[in-house]
Amino acid sequence: MKKIVTIAAAAAAFASSFAAPVFAQEAQSPWLVRVRAVHLSPENKSDPINGQGASDLITINSKTIPEVDISYFFTKNIAAELVLTYPQEQDVRLNGSKIGTFKHLPPSLLVQYHFMPDSAFSPYVGAGINYTRISSVNISGGLQLDNSSFGGALQIGADYKINKNWLINFDIKKVQISSDVKTAAGAKISSVKIDPWLIGVGVGYRF
Repeated sequence: MKKIVTIAAAAAAFASSFAAPVFAQEAQSPWLVRVRAVHLSPENKSDPINGQGASDLITINSKTIPEVDISYFFTKNIAAELVLTYPQEQDVRLNGSKIGTFKHLPPSLLVQYHFMPDSAFSPYVGAGINYTRISSVNISGGLQLDNSSFGGALQIGADYKINKNWLINFDIKKVQISSDVKTAAGAKISSVKIDPWLIGVGVGYRF
């Protein structure tokens, strides 16, 4: 994943050398909506289950999810972005074998800096917070997860403007999501750090 971020940053730097300010003359609304297909790839850094071997790890699966984000530009360069989806179901696995499922709703709020807002190619970086609501936990043995998780979120991406309103988007986010794993009686037996990479492509519309 680090290689992906490096490649994206290099591409942004390269494109900035020839991206022309073709949209500088056109007034635009501060509102931008994007729709993306996002691949969620968890890092799955869990602690071994208490009392078990070091290889007894709980993980979740990778999957591709839909994402909608709403951005508001306070200036040409600075914007706030709210990232949304609907509750997503994930498999829970122990040593690779499925032992249950849960659902999570992970909205994020980020502040972005857009380096070349008047150019056809416009890279940006962002940072903010993620709140993940965990529900519908159904794991063998009555195991439970925390109801919620707060963590940081980092972002790098770029818009390519087709015309005044429409654009193509490429986006990478790193989000902190973690949860304690507990018995039905409430005793903690492990801690799971999901910390996914979210790699997305999509389209956007500037009103």
